[in-house]
Amino acid sequence: MKCKNLDVWKRSCRLSVEIYRAMKGCGDFGFKDQITRSSLSIASNIAEGFEKESDKEKTRYIEIAKGSTAELMTQIYIGIEIDYIDKTMGFQWVKETDELAKMLSSLKKNFKGEKS
Repeated sequence: MKCKNLDVWKRSCRLSVEIYRAMKGCGDFGFKDQITRSSLSIASNIAEGFEKESDKEKTRYIEIAKGSTAELMTQIYIGIEIDYIDKTMGFQWVKETDELAKMLSSLKKNFKGEKS
């Protein structure tokens, strides 16, 4: 299976694109760089993991991608609080990070031979 066939990969790519577009005009380079990199990391680690041979390696990259969802969620909350991110949009992104984390957990269970 290729990553491009996974809904979690497609959704994480879309979220990253949304964040890049929304942060385009942000003058705080440090914040902008960190939030865009963590959003990019989710889909990138899924893709990298799916090119690995062993299920153990795939699982490791899925775990990294899941960690990036938590990192992104944290940055979104901070961005909302410091008025860099519109609350409505930010809470939609938080909801999406929650969904992505659940999807990644299910995917990880599949590689570990567990039931979802």
